[in-house]
Amino acid sequence: MVYNGIASTELSGVAWQKSRRSNSRGNCVELAKLDDGSVAMRNSRFPDGPALVYTAAEVDALIRGAKDGDFDNMLQ
Repeated sequence: MVYNGIASTELSGVAWQKSRRSNSRGNCVELAKLDDGSVAMRNSRFPDGPALVYTAAEVDALIRGAKDGDFDNMLQ
């Protein structure tokens, strides 16, 4: 089992995918699907730093909520 806050370097053999919206202003995120179906997330500017791990259902809920505008008030 993988726990949140795990060092990205401990997740060997995963394929990190950078968001097309990542840029030089610090908006940098990468995701990797893990063998058990969960998803790891890290800051692409610090690839050796920590990764947070979420279930596929948690990531799905986040993406659907973002698409629906549930978090729009957080950006103001």
